[in-house]
Amino acid sequence: MTSTTGAPMTVRSALDSLRAARVLVVGDVMLDRYWFGEVERISPEAPVPVVKVARTEERLGGAANVARNAAALGAQVALLSVVGDDEAARSMERLLAEEGIDASMQRDPAVTTTVKLRVIGRQQQLLRIDFETPPGREALESKLAEFERRLPQCDVVILSDYGKGGLTHIARMIDLARAAGRIVLVDPKGDDYDRYRGATCLTPNRSEFRQVAGRWSSEAELEAKAQALRERLSLDALLVTRSEEGMSLYRQGSALHAPTVAQEVFDVSGAGDTVISTLGVMLAAGHDFGAAMHWANVAAGIVVGKLGTAVASPAELLAALGG
Repeated sequence: MTSTTGAPMTVRSALDSLRAARVLVVGDVMLDRYWFGEVERISPEAPVPVVKVARTEERLGGAANVARNAAALGAQVALLSVVGDDEAARSMERLLAEEGIDASMQRDPAVTTTVKLRVIGRQQQLLRIDFETPPGREALESKLAEFERRLPQCDVVILSDYGKGGLTHIARMIDLARAAGRIVLVDPKGDDYDRYRGATCLTPNRSEFRQVAGRWSSEAELEAKAQALRERLSLDALLVTRSEEGMSLYRQGSALHAPTVAQEVFDVSGAGDTVISTLGVMLAAGHDFGAAMHWANVAAGIVVGKLGTAVASPAELLAALGG
């Protein structure tokens, strides 16, 4: 890794450079709730385990977890989203404030803030319960107007699409950000990638990419499919995260592969959030795509060793990257 002057850059100085990064995250936020307990018997009412809850925990999820990961690296982070006018939204705003994130949460009284409740027994997820409703048109249009106002204050835009309806205007957001000269990263969802046309980079996981491009039987076929999609959507880059196979970055005329660095996979929840946030912060700080992918790969290897949505701290990255 080199600095803008061409001199070698240490991991510690690269980490220091991330404090200058300005990242704007937009997308579907959610509150992850965990109920931890012990399973000692089966219910007499039905053949299901009885969990005696010992403690509860709340964490930021979705686009809020992307923002949290970026903030953990020291970046200056703003977050735009739509939530309900409810207790879950207030809990989320409190958590965002604790992380130092400049959050602008458009309240929609007709919406239930997305909550994912996970019941954990003996360190295993036994049940997940989801609460969600899509946001209304008025709240979404208000968020688009604020997005335009916020663009001059960021270097990189991250659009985190969880398919909850919060990015209805994503094509317009990409156009506005690119016209303003901003890097635009998108974590995609579903099989309609045309609405992401013109972004700088998409970061689908292996199954998401397969859903859009079809199956492949060799690395050459995978690269051909990735380059074809990249060219069709006018992307600068396409980053495919491949679980135990690491990740692959495709740009015009090149493909760069990074093997997985996870020592032990405990929970993949939120790993994609960590990848796109680390990538975005690195690019916002002026590092190139190759270095950004390497750091994102290392950060993902750290968080999959933790339970639930988590972050890779600067100290963990420093240790993993060798100081």
